[in-house]
Amino acid sequence: MNTLETDTSNELCLLTATELAHRIATKEISSREAIEAHIARIESINPTINAVVTPVFDLALNRADELDNAAEITGPLHGLPILHKDLVPTRGIRTTYGATFYADHIPDFDQLIVERMRKAGAITLGKTNTPEFGAGSHTYNRVFGLTRNPYDTSRSCGGSSGGAAAALAARMIPLADGSDTGGSLRNPAAFCNVVGFRPSPGRVPFYPSRNPWSDLSTEGPMARTCADVALLFSVLAGPDPRLPGLLETEGSAFRRISPIRLEDLKIGFTEDFGGLPIEKPIRETLRRFMRDLETAGAMVTEATPNFRDASRIFHILRASNFRRFRQLPQDQFDQLKETIRWNVEAGEALTQDDLDWVGPARTSLIERMNEFFEQFDLLIGPTTQVLPFDSKTEWVREVDSVPMSNYIEWMEACSWISVSCCPALSLPAGFSGNLPVGAQLVAPMRNDAFLLAAAQAIETATGHAHVLPEALT
Repeated sequence: MNTLETDTSNELCLLTATELAHRIATKEISSREAIEAHIARIESINPTINAVVTPVFDLALNRADELDNAAEITGPLHGLPILHKDLVPTRGIRTTYGATFYADHIPDFDQLIVERMRKAGAITLGKTNTPEFGAGSHTYNRVFGLTRNPYDTSRSCGGSSGGAAAALAARMIPLADGSDTGGSLRNPAAFCNVVGFRPSPGRVPFYPSRNPWSDLSTEGPMARTCADVALLFSVLAGPDPRLPGLLETEGSAFRRISPIRLEDLKIGFTEDFGGLPIEKPIRETLRRFMRDLETAGAMVTEATPNFRDASRIFHILRASNFRRFRQLPQDQFDQLKETIRWNVEAGEALTQDDLDWVGPARTSLIERMNEFFEQFDLLIGPTTQVLPFDSKTEWVREVDSVPMSNYIEWMEACSWISVSCCPALSLPAGFSGNLPVGAQLVAPMRNDAFLLAAAQAIETATGHAHVLPEALT
């Protein structure tokens, strides 16, 4: 392994987003120089990784020139290069959703988060790869193929924000947006040794939306450091008058992380969230990580909330959402990959009893999480149940000798947290050999600012995010 301190190539691409923003704001470098450096990096590395699937470099360079000629700084992301997940509609830029029948689709509008990033000064370099309609945590589709893990190109980069995570890990970009239902921000962040933040429901507006009342999925920021995640989150977050159920705090409140001392943290640590199968190398890596936190002064106690019914809650809510695919024309529905059609059928098999049960059951789970956080400030456990797996594997069939019955069961370390309504963040926690391991940090509901502060304190004490993929140094 090599660290950023020993790597002298591609200097601008090795800077964090906050460092790069400062250099642009003080005119130490121009926006165009920053964009040109990242374009060169993408052109050099992306043929091996396949994270960036629709580049728009000419548009990016033109935008950089506009910003360099502007009279003042546009916003907190002024001149910073960024990539958007290929699930996010972008006006005039191909958006395929990883689906064959959308292979040439070009939207005529930007999703709200894209509008917000552009107004804040971000410069779009293109789109990042994702599994078909974001279904599954392995980034492969029949439009663009496989995205590889920069730490081991024979391994999966996770998903569904796998292209974003791989591009960040390979230093092709300092910031990227992602989205998360059952772990799609957190899982690839863990697999690629970057930071992925699933905010509290209601923090980041999703507009236009098919179902503004659903809170199972959320968009969020990905980056290589907690400070960079906070910077992007400050732009994504905040209410919108067109949408119900949003939290009122303006995004700018999250731009700077308030310092927190590890000595003041009471951490509940779980290896398995109360019985999930977890591969032994992940358990061992997390135990070393937690010992380092104890040495740094944190108070760590082994403890797990009661996650009774979390699995069934998630499966019902997810399957219910997947019923929307039945609205597709039959010829398009027939082109969907098998796992999506399985999830649609699971949604169609739901009964009224299932739908009547899920609300009270989720309420009870949230109450139990609140009780847990009366004793602890933070919950830390594994982000993933497996190490990055062979890229030829469609989905994980077995975890620690326990068979998995479907394509999402191996991700329950994340999906159980999704239905708790708690904000969660995957933080680099170390390595098993050359393969990254992520620690999942979970805070009480709506405590996003506290979670970012705790994560930054832990990041500072441990420092695993600075380890570059060996093949790229």
